Amino acid sequence: MNALNHGAKIPAPWQESPPTRRPGKRWVVLTVLALAALAGAGLWHLRGGPPAVAYDTAPVIRRDLENAVTASGRIEPHAHVDVGAQVSGQLRRLHVAAGDRVEAGQLLAEIDAEVQAAQVEGLQAELARLAAERSELQAQLGFAERQAGRHSSLAGRSSSRVTLEEAERDRDVLRARIEALDATIRRSRAGLRAEEATLARSRITSPMAGTVVAALAREGQTLNANYDTPLILRIADLATMTVRSDVSEADVVHLRPGMPVWFTTLGFPDRKHRATLRQVLPAPPVKEGEEANSVVTYVALFDIANPGGALLSGMTAQVFFVTESAADVLAIPVSALDEDGAVRVLSAAGTPETRHPRTGMRTRSHVEITSGLEEGELVITGERPTEGEPLLRIAP
Repeated sequence: MNALNHGAKIPAPWQESPPTRRPGKRWVVLTVLALAALAGAGLWHLRGGPPAVAYDTAPVIRRDLENAVTASGRIEPHAHVDVGAQVSGQLRRLHVAAGDRVEAGQLLAEIDAEVQAAQVEGLQAELARLAAERSELQAQLGFAERQAGRHSSLAGRSSSRVTLEEAERDRDVLRARIEALDATIRRSRAGLRAEEATLARSRITSPMAGTVVAALAREGQTLNANYDTPLILRIADLATMTVRSDVSEADVVHLRPGMPVWFTTLGFPDRKHRATLRQVLPAPPVKEGEEANSVVTYVALFDIANPGGALLSGMTAQVFFVTESAADVLAIPVSALDEDGAVRVLSAAGTPETRHPRTGMRTRSHVEITSGLEEGELVITGERPTEGEPLLRIAP
């Protein structure tokens, strides 16, 4: 009754009581993150700074720098000649083989020359006959001249005058016959010289001193020189070689006669052969077929001494035409130079120090240092985390 009197509300037995409030899961997550952040900050402080970094360095050294135009080339003998046959016939004897050393004027080959020898012999006999005929006419002329002289002394008589005219006529005819015979003799002598020269050409001699680099004919082979010169041997002077380089039209503008050049061969890639550019041919070589539409190249020529004979005809050469060079200069890798020209130098304490050195010549890999760096200093070319160490390290 007291409860009713005071107006208190009694809940019905079926009425639900209000839910009890509990802390949300998000508060748990936030708490864990906060603790992790505090732990990370403590570890950072204990470690003493950022993760350890290893620097890639390169020393400032003295070296030679060089910029060059590169090209491929082919090694050829500086002087060479193809020896051919000037007369037709069978190659009777070949006195040399490929690789033999020959001297100028040395007998190389002999061609069967029976026909030429017979022609020479016939002309010699004809000249002998003509010489005898001339001697006979000369004797007749002497007699005719004496007869004309005797009749001339008797010119006062009418009968002697007729005889004088006949004697003078005979004398003049003999003189004319001798002149005609002399012309025939001169022609025969010219023919004999020609046949003797043809006979001499059957013995082929070397036009130069050098080495036989190729034998192009064999003994017993029939040679026909009426339409084309059949080649027998190729002789070259291997003491001096010439390199023919194919240079692109984009690079040929940088070449000048007299500029230094060096090359290597496939057999000796580490051996540099140095020379001087002799000339650049003014027009590109004529190309045929599919090569006519290929890249335009120009031929650059230079000579190289070959005393040991290590350079052989036909070898491929990798050629470098030096357009710019600097010898024994301070240099650093290009990778150590920033875009603004700054360089980071590793101090003795192991900390980087930024400098702005003065630079000179630059190649693809290195740049010349004219001031601002000393020989032996270490420049930083890159950096990376230290291998094997954690980014976060707890101090003991």
